[in-house]
Amino acid sequence: MNEANIAAPGSPAPTEPTRIDPRLLEILVCPVTRATLEYDSKRQELISRAAKLAYPIRDGIPIMLPEEARALEE
Repeated sequence: MNEANIAAPGSPAPTEPTRIDPRLLEILVCPVTRATLEYDSKRQELISRAAKLAYPIRDGIPIMLPEEARALEE
């Protein structure tokens, strides 16, 4: 048996989405437009409709760099 494939007891499932504190969402704004952001829990992104960008959330940390953002499709 390959022990590398066994998850540690009590470790979260890899597909479990990270939750964002609503207070954090209230203070974060798009670094490009300063507009408010929407939280997409399914894709783990913060959406800026004004800039048409989606900022990724990695390990519970929003990556608020425009060069890391995904362009939203029209």
